[in-house]
Amino acid sequence: MYSEVCLSTFSLMSIVLSGILLAIKPHLIAGETKVKTLALPMIFLLFKSLKQLLYLKYSPILLALLLPSLSLAAEDSVVASPEQPLDLTQQWAGYLSLIVFAVAYILAMTEEVTELKKSKPMVFAASLIWIFIASVYVGGGMSEHAGLAFRSSLEGYGELFLFIMVSMTYLNAMEDRGVFDSLRVWLLSKNFSYRQLFWITGFQAFFISSGCNNLTTALLMGSVILAMGKDSPRFVTLSCINVVVASNAGGSFSPFGDITTLLVWQKGVVPFTDFFSLLIPAIVNFSIPAAIMHFFIPKERPAALMEAQDMKRGGWVIIFLFVLTIITSACFENFLNLPPAAGMMLGLTYLKFFSYYLQKTRDSYQISIPEDLTDVKIDYFAPMKYMNNPQAEANKRVAKELPFDIFQKIANLEWDTLLFFYGVMVGVGGLSFIGYLGVASHHLYGGIDPTVANILVGIASAFIDNGTIMLSVLTMAPDISQGQWLLVTLTAGVGGSMLAIGSAAGVGLMGQAKGIYTFVSHLKWTPAIMLGYFGSILVHFLINSRYF
Repeated sequence: MYSEVCLSTFSLMSIVLSGILLAIKPHLIAGETKVKTLALPMIFLLFKSLKQLLYLKYSPILLALLLPSLSLAAEDSVVASPEQPLDLTQQWAGYLSLIVFAVAYILAMTEEVTELKKSKPMVFAASLIWIFIASVYVGGGMSEHAGLAFRSSLEGYGELFLFIMVSMTYLNAMEDRGVFDSLRVWLLSKNFSYRQLFWITGFQAFFISSGCNNLTTALLMGSVILAMGKDSPRFVTLSCINVVVASNAGGSFSPFGDITTLLVWQKGVVPFTDFFSLLIPAIVNFSIPAAIMHFFIPKERPAALMEAQDMKRGGWVIIFLFVLTIITSACFENFLNLPPAAGMMLGLTYLKFFSYYLQKTRDSYQISIPEDLTDVKIDYFAPMKYMNNPQAEANKRVAKELPFDIFQKIANLEWDTLLFFYGVMVGVGGLSFIGYLGVASHHLYGGIDPTVANILVGIASAFIDNGTIMLSVLTMAPDISQGQWLLVTLTAGVGGSMLAIGSAAGVGLMGQAKGIYTFVSHLKWTPAIMLGYFGSILVHFLINSRYF
């Protein structure tokens, strides 16, 4: 049995490593990929030694041959029990699942180096984890148990998917109507000083991120910062740090502002209105490091940009419909006891009917599209996709004359992100079913004080995606007070600000302001950000003591 398990483990790792090298091989040969870590050279050397024993083209066949041996090992090592799930934490399935999930997550975090979309390894890992689980349960005569557990994880993802899909569709629609461009041009035309712009972009990022995701918010403010600070690198660096902190803090007090709060609200552990008790702690989290950085901002005033940018027809209506959709979602959860995603889907119909109105009432004239643009897909999502890209700018000008199509907005969603969350949620659900999260919950929330545990969760979110961290805590389902649930919501939401790689906002701005806002430049201000982190925790205990 053990020899079969060892062979299976060896074969699986060969498949995974082969996939890694297959993804980066063209860039390694061409010299285009700049490897920034020691992981890839080690993987490359290991692959060369394994390649003599296992050819990549036979990986699918080997995987098919692998499964029967895993099932045979399962029959010899576990005894089926219909009363409760099997504890696989000490079995081959558990060990392999941890290895696969860890490798996939490392690949997701190094997406910029490998140029491998983060959804690909995570979905692959989630599928393998449930294959391992199902193999054990089939061998133990409990095949229906694994199916029910998988459907439970899939149901949770389905609700999250529908919620985010509607939110992203509204953001695409607002981008198409020029809502974000109008805001950017307005800021650039007011001739604010660097210090004024530092605070304005910070507070705007804080409040915009309470309704939009932190990545879009940070990139929107980043475009303003880069335009205004082209003659002041120090202003750009500090303002980018400020926007990252503000975007993460702003999403932590709103039920729909960040993936962490959305998961907590969807799970039902914190009521809708209770999230707003984190508003003041979130402001403290943003204000303390901003107040420190303020004195290092140049006092000069950049030249104003005189540019006219009118919002397209229907822009204000779409903003109103988005607010109405959020209200509808909250009412579904509070008054009808229905999932918030159901309210969001109803809100999507508001936009669909308005899209029909825009199409039927648009002016009738012919559209002249240059031949070189006819085969180019128009993508409206996120302001950064038009920056420093002449072809995209030309597409955008053509798009102004095209009819408003709601289904095109849905087609242009960030599918890589949506599928990444599928891999994370289904994979974490598998690890929970195996029993690992129960063990982690026992050691984390059973052995130490919940306050310390929740603070550590926030620090961990600087290294691991906060959505993954929060999903793990929710799956553990620790028996803690409402105040502690609010605390972990706060810490997981703002903890990612400590490092530039700790949140999507930081990673996005590093790509947008290459060479000016970097990991090292952010790290220099980590002590100030940590002051804001612990200051927000202290304020939470002072003003929200009734929840403990």
